[in-house]
Amino acid sequence: MKRRLPRSFYDRPTLEVARELIGKVLVHRTPHGVASGIIVEAEAYIGEEDPACHAAAGLTKRNYLLYGRPGIAYVYFNYGMHYLVNAVTEAEGSPAAVLIRALEPLTGLAVMRRRRAALSPNGHDLAAHALCRGPGNLTRALGITLEQNSADLCGCHLFVEDRGLALEPVGWSPRIGINVGTDRPWRCFVAGHGAVSGRR
Repeated sequence: MKRRLPRSFYDRPTLEVARELIGKVLVHRTPHGVASGIIVEAEAYIGEEDPACHAAAGLTKRNYLLYGRPGIAYVYFNYGMHYLVNAVTEAEGSPAAVLIRALEPLTGLAVMRRRRAALSPNGHDLAAHALCRGPGNLTRALGITLEQNSADLCGCHLFVEDRGLALEPVGWSPRIGINVGTDRPWRCFVAGHGAVSGRR
């Protein structure tokens, strides 16, 4: 069973969306092939009062998508090194999103390895569970760049599917890789999974 997630899935409280994204499948269709993986780690960023959320600065030209329709991809370039992909959540005017941090690769492993090898000499030799471990590696492996910023996750190129997969146990922890808002336990992940970044 494959069912593309509808917009109503994202139009809900962000922590609910983050938890229910675990076990869903992120798919990216490109001219180079289809690559997909099971989401095993995600983080919530919620509102202008969350110092780690891009909306903390208020509405800007960079973060305007966070204030828009749920179910849209918000992609940005982080630290001049990595693209990160987020799913916009909650109602329009309520800025929030879920950062997709790690995947268990499903399809397109060969193209994922080619993409990783373009920037890393050992990319061709990476174990499957390491290909999409961490949000920067994930976007590199799936070929996600700023071209996918504002992509409709309910569309046909970059989207999330429900395939009836249930991954357990799921744990929660403070978010990682940030310097502010580290007290909020808004990172969820499949405990012990090899593709999870940071602490498993």
